[in-house]
Amino acid sequence: MHAALLVTFSLLAADPIAADLVLRGGTVYDGSNSEGAAGDVAIKGDRIIAVGKFDIAGSPRIIECKGLIVAPGFIDLHSHSDSGIVQPKTRHNANFLMQGCTTVVTGNCGSGPTDVADYFKKIDTGGAGTNILHLLPHGSLRSRVMKGDANRPPSPDELAQMKKLAEQAMRDGACGMATGLIYTPGTFSKTDELIAIAEVVGKHGGIYASHIRNEGTQLLESFDEILTIGKLANLPVHISHIKASGKAAWGLAPDAIQRIRDARTAGQRVTADQYPYTASSTSLSATVIPAEVRIWEKLKAALDDAEQGPKVRHRIEQSLGGRNGGESIMIASFAPERSWQGKTIAQIAKSTNQSPLDVVLDIMRRDGAQVVNFGMNEDDVRLFMREPWVATASDGSTQSLDSPAQPHPRSFGTFPRKIGRYAIEGKIIPLQQAIYSASGLPAKVLGLPDRGYLKPDYYADVVVFDPATFRDVATYEKPLQWATGTRVVLVNGQIAVEDERPTEKLAGRAIRHPVKP
Repeated sequence: MHAALLVTFSLLAADPIAADLVLRGGTVYDGSNSEGAAGDVAIKGDRIIAVGKFDIAGSPRIIECKGLIVAPGFIDLHSHSDSGIVQPKTRHNANFLMQGCTTVVTGNCGSGPTDVADYFKKIDTGGAGTNILHLLPHGSLRSRVMKGDANRPPSPDELAQMKKLAEQAMRDGACGMATGLIYTPGTFSKTDELIAIAEVVGKHGGIYASHIRNEGTQLLESFDEILTIGKLANLPVHISHIKASGKAAWGLAPDAIQRIRDARTAGQRVTADQYPYTASSTSLSATVIPAEVRIWEKLKAALDDAEQGPKVRHRIEQSLGGRNGGESIMIASFAPERSWQGKTIAQIAKSTNQSPLDVVLDIMRRDGAQVVNFGMNEDDVRLFMREPWVATASDGSTQSLDSPAQPHPRSFGTFPRKIGRYAIEGKIIPLQQAIYSASGLPAKVLGLPDRGYLKPDYYADVVVFDPATFRDVATYEKPLQWATGTRVVLVNGQIAVEDERPTEKLAGRAIRHPVKP
């Protein structure tokens, strides 16, 4: 039985607890990376008021948790729920609630709302199923100031405007800034631009999170860039969805891990997050199209140019070649041709008597597609997972069970997959570490003072799950399936999931990050 619970037990044993709800008889993992202990959790209003063994005053509702695990509600550091969380159909965020998530972070990969006050107002007004924190998305900020995907450095006036807007975003409650350096326009940004804006973010206590510039063979150089930004801008840095992507990069994980260990030993504040899958997901354009021609009009003009056309085609074919000729790229969402979803570029090429290049260009001509890219090695995934500074995060988005798309299963299965399959079944990491990676660690990364742990006076964001059945069932072929084994989820003290079903309550809140004076 770990020390923190023992202390709580002794402090609370003398006085009966007047609660609204008591989760009784479960194994409590408090989010601190310590082993679980038998105990109860008492909740009053939106707060936890007792954890451990205590007498109960009055007649609160009792939920029996014998044989179940009681843990802090999970915090998804990397979500793309920016638009879905303000839409009536998906604002409940049920696919995340059913994974035990009570808080998600938006603005990732540099894309999302730049007017933080307006975004939070929409959440406050319409309600949300989960709590929301927001990172200022650098790519969207850059597009706003520089009027689109400008492939050039900002002028002094433009940089000053971006810094001013970053200042306002932080004062409005953003928890940091996120970049997407493989996407346009983020890929056109030089390191000095990122440092200049990150300095503003750091002065207000924010973090710098990044989809780094290259997750493949230039992984180590990209790590060096984010570490440089952290040092020179004097703020914590966070590597989004850490991975070694592409067969040529397999085996880089040990060197990458050592690079981060060395930085942390030297005193730098650096963390990462990861989803427990060997496939990623993004747009087809970001996967195989050169950055400077990812808009169809620009791509078409380049293809039609006698000099540029052959070069662009060659570069796309090279990208496809590095992905098994398109066999590693599966279509996740393509509205003009839904029958192509779930099939690879190579399969579509064969069935339509086209080359993989022709299929790609056909898709781009029709507004592009979202894809799943099978590019990671299981050994690397497990190596990253074992690190105590790697949190769990989905890189997914709000999804409904009747979505016309065939998205990556991570939107439905990330957290139960990590906890159920990798920790409980596979014992790749201890259960307490898997829970910590989804609760206490992300709370620490974000600087949240009252979430991420089961402690008195903390917000009552809680998940109760059955260790025997808490599993992901979403697959690449059938991704639109809720996780199993999620018995109860509380968001700010309200029951959001009960008996493995969402209750439709909108108990989430926009969480405004405290600003340093």
